[in-house]
Amino acid sequence: MTNVVVVGAQWGDEGKGKIVDWLSEQADIVVRFQGGHNAGHTLVIDGNTYKLALMPSGVLRPSKLSVIGNGVVFDPQAFLDELAKLRGQGVEVTPKNLRVAENVTLILPLHRELDALRESANAATAIGTTRRGIGPAYEDKVGRRAIRLMDLADLDTLPHKIERLLAHHNAIRRGLRLEEFDPAAVLKELTALAPQLLPFAETVWMLLDYKRREGKRILFEGAQGALLDVDHGTYPYVTSSNTVAAQAATGTGMGPGAVGYVLGICKAYTTRVGQGPFPTELDDEVGELIGRRGQEFGVNTGRKRRCGWFDAVLVRQTVRTSGISGLALTKLDILDGFDEIKVCVGYKLDGKDIDHLPAGEGAQARVVPVYETIEGWKEPTARARSWADLPAQAIKYVRRVEELVGCPIALLSTSPERQDTILVQNPFEA
Repeated sequence: MTNVVVVGAQWGDEGKGKIVDWLSEQADIVVRFQGGHNAGHTLVIDGNTYKLALMPSGVLRPSKLSVIGNGVVFDPQAFLDELAKLRGQGVEVTPKNLRVAENVTLILPLHRELDALRESANAATAIGTTRRGIGPAYEDKVGRRAIRLMDLADLDTLPHKIERLLAHHNAIRRGLRLEEFDPAAVLKELTALAPQLLPFAETVWMLLDYKRREGKRILFEGAQGALLDVDHGTYPYVTSSNTVAAQAATGTGMGPGAVGYVLGICKAYTTRVGQGPFPTELDDEVGELIGRRGQEFGVNTGRKRRCGWFDAVLVRQTVRTSGISGLALTKLDILDGFDEIKVCVGYKLDGKDIDHLPAGEGAQARVVPVYETIEGWKEPTARARSWADLPAQAIKYVRRVEELVGCPIALLSTSPERQDTILVQNPFEA
C-alpha cells in the first residue's frame, strides 16, 4: 500500500474535490496540507451538491478520518460557518472524524481587512487575491507573531501574543490613518471561539505517524495548483504557500518518505482566476464557449475564470516540480463537438523557441504559444465510465496529452458525478 498526494497541475480549479472524494473511498485518512478557505471544491454525490472550502473532501465520508494540517491557515469563523452548512445538509462532522493541527495558524478579521485594503489600494499592484486574509496570515506565520490554535488553550499567555501581533498590525493602520485594533476586543473574540475550536485540536504529526505505522492509507489533499506555488508559480501572481507535492510532508509534519504516489489533476483545457500570465488564454468566442460549458466560475468567490487551450508546456513543468506519478484529466466532455482542438506544445520568447515557462514576470508576459491542432470529435464523452464509451478521436487526444506532458493518465473524469470516472491506474495500488 502507498500514500497518495493530490495536487493541482495547473492554476487550480482542476476538479481536485471530486477526485479526492473518489479516492477517499479507498483511504482511511484524508489530510488537507496547505492553503485556506480561498480554494473551493464542488462535489456532486447522488444528485446532491456540496461546496467545500476549508474542510478536507473526506468529511463527506463520516467513516473516514479527516485532518487539517499545520500547513493550512485556518479561519475560525469560516470553519464554523462551513461546519454549520454541512450539518444542515445532513453531513455529520465532529471531533471524532475531523482533527485540526494544534499548531495551525489562525486567520483573524484583521487579516481579512488588511488583504482587502491592499487589493483595493491600487489596481496596478493588485494580484487578484480572494481578500480572505490568506496572505497576511502566512506573513504573520513566518514573521513569528501569528496566533495559533494551541494558543487558545492558554489564556494566560494569549494577551501577550495578541500584543505582539498588534504591534505590527496597528503600526500599519497608523500609517494608513485607520483606527487601531483594541487588544481587549481581540482577546474577547478569541476567548469566545476557544470552546468551539479546541475540541478539534490534535497533535497531527504524531497522529499521522501513528496511523501510518498501523498501515492506514493516507490521502493528502492540496489546494490551488502548482502554478500558484509561491516559489515555482507565476510570481508574484501566486498564492502565499507552497502548493507543490513536497508541501504534503512539511504541511502535516510527516517525513518525505511518507509521501508515495503523486496524482496531478488537470483539465482537458486551461483556466485561471485573477491576474497573471496565461499564454493560451482565449479572449474570443471560443474561450467564452468553453467557460459557459464548463461553468467556469469560482466556487467560493463567484469570479469568472479565464479560459484557454490545454498548455502541455506548463503541465509538463508541474509534472517535474511536483514529481507527479500520474495525471487525472478532468472535463474532457467540455471539448465535445469542436471541429478542431489546439494544444500548446512550446513557446516563443523574443523570437526564440523555449520549452518551459521562464521565471521572470516580464518574460512570462511575452511568451507566445506554439500550437498543434488536433481533430475534434462529435460524439459525447459525458458520463463515460470506460475507454469503450469514448470516441476514438477523444482517446487520441488523451494519448497525445500523455506524450506531450511525459506522464501517464491515471484517471479520466467525464462529469462532476463521483462515478463518472475512468480508472486506468489506481494510485493506491501503483
